[in-house]
Amino acid sequence: MGAEHPRVLGYLGRALSLELSAVQQYMTQASLVDLWGDHEAAGRFRHETVEEMQHADKIVKHMLSLGVAPAASQLRPVTHATDLIGLLRLNQVLEMDLINHYAEAVRFCLLIGDEMNEAFFRDLWNDEQHHGEELSIWLRDLSRFGPGSEARASF
Repeated sequence: MGAEHPRVLGYLGRALSLELSAVQQYMTQASLVDLWGDHEAAGRFRHETVEEMQHADKIVKHMLSLGVAPAASQLRPVTHATDLIGLLRLNQVLEMDLINHYAEAVRFCLLIGDEMNEAFFRDLWNDEQHHGEELSIWLRDLSRFGPGSEARASF
């Protein structure tokens, strides 16, 4: 455990905030679409909640291994929409923020030669890019098949 660059610690703290914001958003949306009667979409949002929680857990463990007390500085408010497609579009914004954050953290770690944290952020970046792709496919399928066809959409 060495002295970590303050900016790397900032990226970790911001990552934790973004991941916990995603947990809160997906968990809330799961309950909301469940109320709408869309139990399949609710299950998918619950799955996303678990994946984002696993990312948050990974960040907490990494911070602790660096001798840093984890602290999420600020959670974003949950965004609202009146239908599933609207919710998914809002989620795309959050996923893009995560993807961009991790890309920036990877670039910075490469710049300062911090291979360990670069690999850590790159792993999260790859996961979030995959989430973003899945979200785009879900949205595309919903748009193609029309409302009420969620069961045919791939995940």
